[in-house]
Amino acid sequence: MEEKIEKHTIAVLVDNEPGVLARVIGLFSGRGYNIESLTVAEVNNADHLSRITLVTSGTRMVVEQIKAQLDRLVPVHKVHDLTDEGPSVERELALVKVAGTGDRRIEALRLADIFKAKVVDATLTSFVFELTGTTAEVDDFVGLMAQLGLVEASRTGVVAMSKGATGF
Repeated sequence: MEEKIEKHTIAVLVDNEPGVLARVIGLFSGRGYNIESLTVAEVNNADHLSRITLVTSGTRMVVEQIKAQLDRLVPVHKVHDLTDEGPSVERELALVKVAGTGDRRIEALRLADIFKAKVVDATLTSFVFELTGTTAEVDDFVGLMAQLGLVEASRTGVVAMSKGATGF
């Protein structure tokens, strides 16, 4: 019987010091695990703590192994599987450059309005849109813009946290 591959969003609270990200990434690459999305930022300046949010896929056993191995790394304080721990909020930011004139330009603006994307740069032949949403929403927007003159897209990766009053 084949085990189902699941996508999980994992938040890791770590010391903000040189080499920590390399150790976390090394854990994944050394064992052949894939990281689909990765974001890192300092979240507590006074205590020098950073939050790593990563999205990975694997069987239930592989995801449990990943969490256990992350938890054993010395600079790691906490590991939370937001997918398993209940409702969470996930967002991604993208900058999307689209070139076009005439009807394509009008259609790009119309679609941007539907997706609530903001124009952050405009020339006579191009736009740069800023879009915040779920990964699926960003995928959909980029897919539609590909048909209208997509030049390039830059994405932050997923940031996420659990809903409710509790946190790290």
